[in-house]
Amino acid sequence: MRFIVRYFFRGLRLVLAPVMLIAEKVSTPQAMERSPEEQARIDEECRRLALYQFRTCPFCIKVRKEMARLGLNIELRDTQLDPDHRKALEEGGGKVKVPCLRIADEMNGDTWMYESDEINAWLHKRFGQ
Repeated sequence: MRFIVRYFFRGLRLVLAPVMLIAEKVSTPQAMERSPEEQARIDEECRRLALYQFRTCPFCIKVRKEMARLGLNIELRDTQLDPDHRKALEEGGGKVKVPCLRIADEMNGDTWMYESDEINAWLHKRFGQ
């Protein structure tokens, strides 16, 4: 029985994955306007950030849309396709759960933020207007 259920959901994922990715492309908002100097400053700050994610995870899509809306160039690390990223997420954050925003801080160590609503709120507070 577990075998049937497992393959049912794998098949469902195969069907829904392209639909979710197309819907993300169609509904992604335009980036907010900033001066070139301000955008360069924000791009520099974003170099300390990395989003651990799966391409078709709905919560990851939600965070990527917020990143697009805010015009943020944050490195995306796919933990489903890259075992090194998966291992780094497990060792650094303590669990393999996505989305996870890694905030590198040389003074206080890295911060690992897991919930999509929490990540979006932090991004909006830090980079929104």
